[in-house]
Amino acid sequence: MSSLQTAILFPGQGAQNTGMGRRLAEASSDIMDLWKKAEAISGQPLREIYWESNDATLMAETRTLQPALTVVNFALFQSCVGRFTPVAAAGHSLGEFAALAAAKVLPFEKIIELVTLRGQLMADADPDHEGSMMAVIRVDLDSIEAAVKKACEETGKLIRVANKNTPLQIVISGHKVALEHAYETLRGAGARAKFFPLAVSGAFHTPMMAEANTEFVKLLDKQDWQNAIFPIYSNVNGEPLTEANFIRNAMRRQMTSSVQWVDTISNMWKNGVRRWIEFGPQGVTSRMVRPILSAADVADGSYSVHHVANKDSVDTFEG
Repeated sequence: MSSLQTAILFPGQGAQNTGMGRRLAEASSDIMDLWKKAEAISGQPLREIYWESNDATLMAETRTLQPALTVVNFALFQSCVGRFTPVAAAGHSLGEFAALAAAKVLPFEKIIELVTLRGQLMADADPDHEGSMMAVIRVDLDSIEAAVKKACEETGKLIRVANKNTPLQIVISGHKVALEHAYETLRGAGARAKFFPLAVSGAFHTPMMAEANTEFVKLLDKQDWQNAIFPIYSNVNGEPLTEANFIRNAMRRQMTSSVQWVDTISNMWKNGVRRWIEFGPQGVTSRMVRPILSAADVADGSYSVHHVANKDSVDTFEG
C-alpha cells in the first residue's frame, strides 16, 4: 500500500461516455444495486440511456446525467475501498456530491435524491435559453477577467468566470450576448487561444442559477449532515472542510459560485497531498492536476496522478 498522502477526485458533467459503469455493475450485485436505487429515486431509465444509447445529446441531458454520473463515480470509488486510505477528497461541480458520499457526509440514497433535484432545477432554470457557457483555453486569467468586466459593463448583461480549472483553462458563463462580447474581445489574445462553447442548458455557476438554488437549498437543509471522515476541499473556496455545518453552508452556495479548482489542487499540495486518484469515466479532473502544479513550479516527479475509469482499472488498482 502506498505511503503517499492520497486525495480522491470526482469529475462533473462532461465526463460521461457510452456504457459507463456497465461492466463493473454486471460483475457486482452490490454495484448493480446502486444503479437500481438511483433509477428508483430519480425515476429515470439510467441504464437504458447510458448503457444502450449512443446518443450524445441524450446522454448530456442534465436531468439524467447528474444521477447517472454520480452512480458511476461513487461505484468506482466504492469498488476500491479498503485498498488505500484517502486523506482528502474533491469533486468538480457535480462531482462534489460523489465526494460527499465517499466522505460519509450523506448516504448514497440522499445524494441521489439531491442530484436528481439539482439536475431538474438546472435544466429548467433558463426556459428562454438566454444563458450559456464557454471554455477559454490558453488565455491568462487577468485578460479573461478584464474581458468579462467589459462585457458586463457594455452589454448590461450578467457574465462571470465560472470555472478556474487550470491557469490556462477557464470557463466563463452568463447571458449569450455577454459571452459573445467577451469572445470578440478575447479572440485576438494569441494564435494558440481556443474557445469552445459548452453544450449546457444555462449559465451554471453564476447568479443566473439563483432561483433554482433557492429551491435546491430547501432540500439541502432537510438533510442530516454528518462530519466528513476526511476533509472535502470545497468548490466555493478551495479550502478543506470537515465539520458538517461548514460543508452544508458551502454546498448551499455551490450552484451559483465559481468552481475554484486551481485553489483546490494547490491547497491539497500545500497540505501534503502527493498522490491524486480520479474515480470517473474519462480522467477529466486528473488531467488538470499537472498544469496547476506546473504553474506553481512543482517538479513533476514529486507527485503522482492516477485514473480509475472502469472495471479493468478497478481490477488492476493498487492502493
